[in-house]
Order: sequence, then C-alpha cells, then structure tokens
Amino acid sequence: EVQLVESGGGLVQTGGSLRLSCSASGFIVDDRSISWFRQAPGKHREGVACLSRSAGTPYYADSAKGRFTMSSDRAKNTVYLQGSNLKPEDTAVYYCAAGPLFSDYLRACGRLDVWGQGTLVTVSS
Repeated sequence: EVQLVESGGGLVQTGGSLRLSCSASGFIVDDRSISWFRQAPGKHREGVACLSRSAGTPYYADSAKGRFTMSSDRAKNTVYLQGSNLKPEDTAVYYCAAGPLFSDYLRACGRLDVWGQGTLVTVSS
C-alpha cells in the first residue's frame, strides 16, 4: 500500500524548533517529488517546501526561507522538515505529499497524488 505518515508535531514556544517526519511505504521517497504543505485554521493550504531529485536543491516558499530545511534519509525512507525560529503564524496542520519526479519545481511541487494525514504544529506566543 502506498502511504505517507507524518509525525513530530506538537506544541513549541516562539523561537523554538521542531522536526517533522514524513515516512513513506509502498514507494521510495528518492524516486518521487515530496512536498510539505500547511493549513492554518481558517486559511487556505499553502506550500512550504518541495524536494525533487530531478530538480536539484529543495524549493522553499518565501515564508519558509531561512527557517525551514527539507531533507531526506533514504535508509529510513523518510523525508524531514526542520523548522527553527518558529513563530505563532507557523501554527498549522502540516502535510506531506508525493508525486512524480519533474525537473522543474512548478510541476514537482504541484502534481501530487499521495497525501499524508497531517500533523499539528502549535507555536505559542
């Protein structure tokens, strides 16, 4: 079964750090584009970061640049999203999603066909 499972969410204070995990089963993460999204209460879902081996270095949304880092561990078949200097506006349910490999991030980050269930991150002020 093709599946993504997020973990690592929780409560963190402003300025703190958190590492989210996205564990895959049924496929190899390095053979797919993997994206992180988040959805805050009452807001639309927004992209945070995207990693596609065919496209090169990870792509980060402006809101994530300098504070979030995406990486993968092939041995664990897991993708991570490390967040630091977290702010209350980072509070959201974070989702990971997978799609085909593309050499451009427009397609790599947008054409996704497997989604995880999400993990809640709450940043207290």
